[in-house]
Amino acid sequence: MQLEVRPDPAEVARARKWARSRLAGSGIRPDEPIAETLILLVSELVTNAVVHTGRPAVLRLSLPGSAADGAIVRLEVADRSDRAPVPRCPDSDATGGRGLALVDGLADRWGWNAEGAGKRIWCELDRCARPSGPDACAAGTEACATGAVAYGGGATAYDGCAYEAV
Repeated sequence: MQLEVRPDPAEVARARKWARSRLAGSGIRPDEPIAETLILLVSELVTNAVVHTGRPAVLRLSLPGSAADGAIVRLEVADRSDRAPVPRCPDSDATGGRGLALVDGLADRWGWNAEGAGKRIWCELDRCARPSGPDACAAGTEACATGAVAYGGGATAYDGCAYEAV
């Protein structure tokens, strides 16, 4: 599934809405933590693409068809800028510069690849089996040791620096 995104900050809201609509057929319920994590990641990566490149981008989602163990949700944003992500170390009052640090903290894996005259930034979330009941997937449980926010995502510190796609 993919969505073409114009180089306009208003497109970020459209990308979030599009991603939410795609969750319905994937088996990911809107109230699952992974759903909101995915929407936040869409927001960050699409924002980086449209604000920092000023060029069109393409958002791609690969969603699992069921909640099977090992299912992976993959998000990619391809843009037409060949400029690599660069480290940013915003001060505490800065209103930006934390986008890719946030992606790093929320996603299980992420990276970027040069692609033709541009690049593709991608991230993945692992979807664990969801036991039923009131304690299902509580933070820190073995059943959900991997995954999104409530499950202890793969955060890695970069010496206090954020990495922003440009």
